[in-house]
Amino acid sequence: MRTAARTTQSFSLDCEILAEVKRTRGALSQSERVNRLLRLALDLERRAAFEREAATFYKSAPEDRAERRAFESAALESLARD
Repeated sequence: MRTAARTTQSFSLDCEILAEVKRTRGALSQSERVNRLLRLALDLERRAAFEREAATFYKSAPEDRAERRAFESAALESLARD
C-alpha cells in the first residue's frame, strides 16, 4: 500500500455508488476502497487512451504485409531509443 501524503477533498457521490463502496470495501476503510477504485479507473483510462493512440498510429501503416512489418519494426526501434 502506498504511504504517500494524503489530502482531504470533498466530493459528491451518488447514493448507489456509495452503497456499493460500503458493500464491497471488506476490511478497507471507505476512503481506501474509493482510492483503489479510482486508481483502477485511471489506469483503465490510460490504457484505453494508449490503445486508441496505437490504433491510430498503426492505421496509417501500409496494407502490404512486408511494408507493414518494416513499418512496425522501424516504429518499435524508434520507441526503444526513446
